[in-house]
Amino acid sequence: MGVVLKQSIQNTAVTYLGFFFGAINTLFLYTKILPDQYYGLVTFILASGAILMPLMAFGVHNTMVKYYSNHQDSEKDGFFTLMLLIPLLGILPMTLVGLIWYNPIGDWVSQVNPMVKDYLWYVFFVGLAMGYFEVFYSWTKIHLKSVFGNFMKEVFARIGVSILLLLFYFDVITLDIFFKCLVGLYLLRTVIIKIYAFSLRMPKFDFNFPPHTKEILSYSFLIILGGSAALILLEIDKVMLNQFISIENVAYYGVSVYIATVIIVPSRAMHQITYPLTAELLNTNNDAGLYKLYKKTSLTLFIASGILFVLIILNLNDLYLMLPENYRNGFTIVFLIGLAKVMDSLLGNINSILYNSKYYRTVLVFGVCLAALTILLNYLLIPKLGLEGAALASFVSIFIFNLVKLIFVRMKFGILPFSSATFKVFATLIMLAVLFDLLQFQFHPIINIGLKSLLIVVMYVGILYRFNISEDVTGFLSKWLKKNTP
Repeated sequence: MGVVLKQSIQNTAVTYLGFFFGAINTLFLYTKILPDQYYGLVTFILASGAILMPLMAFGVHNTMVKYYSNHQDSEKDGFFTLMLLIPLLGILPMTLVGLIWYNPIGDWVSQVNPMVKDYLWYVFFVGLAMGYFEVFYSWTKIHLKSVFGNFMKEVFARIGVSILLLLFYFDVITLDIFFKCLVGLYLLRTVIIKIYAFSLRMPKFDFNFPPHTKEILSYSFLIILGGSAALILLEIDKVMLNQFISIENVAYYGVSVYIATVIIVPSRAMHQITYPLTAELLNTNNDAGLYKLYKKTSLTLFIASGILFVLIILNLNDLYLMLPENYRNGFTIVFLIGLAKVMDSLLGNINSILYNSKYYRTVLVFGVCLAALTILLNYLLIPKLGLEGAALASFVSIFIFNLVKLIFVRMKFGILPFSSATFKVFATLIMLAVLFDLLQFQFHPIINIGLKSLLIVVMYVGILYRFNISEDVTGFLSKWLKKNTP
């Protein structure tokens, strides 16, 4: 098994493990242990830190991967030194802004929720930790050792949060110590990945920077714009809610969003495999192979994300029965955000196509425009519709962004990801949703969820196999049936 394939499989397993611990924390530990307003504060701190991350890293996490192979061994120390110093271009100005204008910024951010002002530095340190974590994580990627870094990113912090919540529950630590330890957890994660990265190659400071440093800085700046735009699309709703409504609502919204985010897990796992494949097809001008991969990833991810969306929507009422009452009113949020995630999956490897092509600058401009639209829509809709307004703003922004990308790829590459199989899957999902929405069990919620999910999945897979809607699904099931048939 090749290194890339082996690590892709391992990274997929780690990603699912991370989402499992994330679900435990988000749905059960946070909701039952932490007071609602402080859970909302945690959501605000982490979302704000994530938005700051691209600026703190200054695009180095992408720049390092792109330019590393262009350097000879004798040039790599100078390149690594540059990569470690470039983030200071974002960190130092942010530090000065925080020191000089802390009170005005704090007063503005905490107009509705005064408690937020005391925690702004927590946002800064979380963003700093996330930024340098991505730098050192990229260091491991270029040495083809990504599994440990993925574990630290997806699993370590979530397990750490579980431990902190349990310590708080048993009165071992106070609420104030919990928040300090939460920030410390992200800083510790960065230190650990740094030690691991340096164990792969210990850098020697060399201030003879590469001759094309200007090009590197230019690319890093563009990546800041792209990364910031992407994270604004994902996280700005949680941050802007704090400006208009009480902060416990951020917690309620965050739980609903996490439930919907489960839909994107197959996509995140597959993209680790398809990203390098797409780059290779583009570099070799293999148009036929690119079109085939585009359609195949679209159909496969639609099959996976579509059924997850149906399962979540049909089981949501039973899931809510296991959560505190304040967290049970998010059906509209889950539906809108979930539908947006299905649309993301339906476009297959479109992001890989765009960011590996010569058109990546144009896509970054699209992203920045859509990020501005997202902020505007949140500003207009949250005061009128509350939590549902934030979800609607995200849905509209993601829908427009995906439509723009779809049209752009059609114009530049002449390809679309859809086929007749796409519409067959859509019809099957609608049929299952209507059929099983009428079927309600009266057992314990866990049994209801398990039983209904089993029936839906069995019927879904049976239809896909019987009508040969997907070659991948049919081929996999055929092999499995032959192997398990006496």
